[in-house]
Amino acid sequence: MAKSIAFYTLGCKLNFSESSALSQKAEEAGFTIGEFHQPCDVYVVNTCSVTEQADKKCRQFVRRALRKNPNAYVVVVGCYAQLKPKEIAEIPGVDAVLGAAEKFNLIEHLQDLTKKQKGSVHACEIEEVTGFNEAFSYGDRTRTFLKVQDGCDYSCAFCTIPLARGKSRSTTIQQVVNQVKSIAKTDTNEIVLTGVNLGDFGKGPHGAKQHQENFYELIQALDVIKGIDRFRISSIEPNLLTDEIIEFVAQSKRFVPHFHIPLQSGSNEILGKMRRRYKREVYTSRVEKIKELIPHCAIGVDVIVGFPGETKQHFLETYEYLNQLPVSYFHVFTYSERENTLAVSMKDSVSPHIRSERNKMLRILSDKKQRAFYTSHQHTKQEVLWEGEERDRYLQGYTANYIRVKTPYSKDCENKIQQIILSEIDDDGMFTVKESEPVLV
Repeated sequence: MAKSIAFYTLGCKLNFSESSALSQKAEEAGFTIGEFHQPCDVYVVNTCSVTEQADKKCRQFVRRALRKNPNAYVVVVGCYAQLKPKEIAEIPGVDAVLGAAEKFNLIEHLQDLTKKQKGSVHACEIEEVTGFNEAFSYGDRTRTFLKVQDGCDYSCAFCTIPLARGKSRSTTIQQVVNQVKSIAKTDTNEIVLTGVNLGDFGKGPHGAKQHQENFYELIQALDVIKGIDRFRISSIEPNLLTDEIIEFVAQSKRFVPHFHIPLQSGSNEILGKMRRRYKREVYTSRVEKIKELIPHCAIGVDVIVGFPGETKQHFLETYEYLNQLPVSYFHVFTYSERENTLAVSMKDSVSPHIRSERNKMLRILSDKKQRAFYTSHQHTKQEVLWEGEERDRYLQGYTANYIRVKTPYSKDCENKIQQIILSEIDDDGMFTVKESEPVLV
């Protein structure tokens, strides 16, 4: 009888694409894919380690798995597994810990599912992780997360990702094109391009210093592929978001008007301490260029509060900068100390209470910015891609420029693109659609 396996993914879109690739390998090896909330023979927790909370969640989901089946074989993979393998191996019930390279050999480690007294560690030094493993999510007909880049050569003071994923490396444009053509044969309508440092696409699988290809060439190649209605760029550093990329998206019929651009701080002094590779003037120029060519474009922002040395004045500088910037929403992160980073030894730590207050202030501002962005599109005609599942008698979806919409459930609309009128914003801050036109695809 086939063994069952379930995956739980913490963290970024890249992790989701890799979990799907591992799930597909498990299915090909004869495993039955189950749900994490159901009893299974094997549980795999794909971890993140961006914040301290992510580490705690790893332990939480190991315990959750064992509550469903105390005899289950538990494997932990992902960023936390590379950074703290011995620590994870000590968690009661964990049987195997697979580091950054070894996680793609998951099936080899599932030949013997005998529970162990203590978890075994299979992780190499991060400098030895040089290969690129292709991955894309599947199972969600609406959109696919496609991994095209991995690792990072930057050395931001707060970040553990280079320690968890290694040097920047990519697949080739031709390999991405082949994957997209395969995805186009499914019901997928949108592909989200993902990576650790997406704009750095082009470095070879061994972290070669010279770029053989670049991100601009990649999106040009993808734009002409038939069968995919939308491409979305998940996140791109402001110093790598070139004029030619913005100009290309502005005239593209497939790349949607949506950029997510990490800022982290609106203070040049704090950006310097963070070892970011730009000043806020560069960020401003990117936003201005986008809004000049694509006025209706959604622009998302990553921002960190409470970085060591961030005074009240520094924070207010960030707050006022974001307040006047024509962006659409923020992802706000509270700084947390991470081992083996430059920031952990910096002076002038910000108290947790103040960090929390600053986070709340920016989240409130983000809600206001998003509401203003939504309101500016009220009563306009848009195309929404409805998702493939019912939620409380509604279908939900996104417009091309990332406006969240819902409509009374209709099976005929599942996973379809439809022209709609953005009419009323409900109490959840989402448009509820009353007027619509026939399904387009």
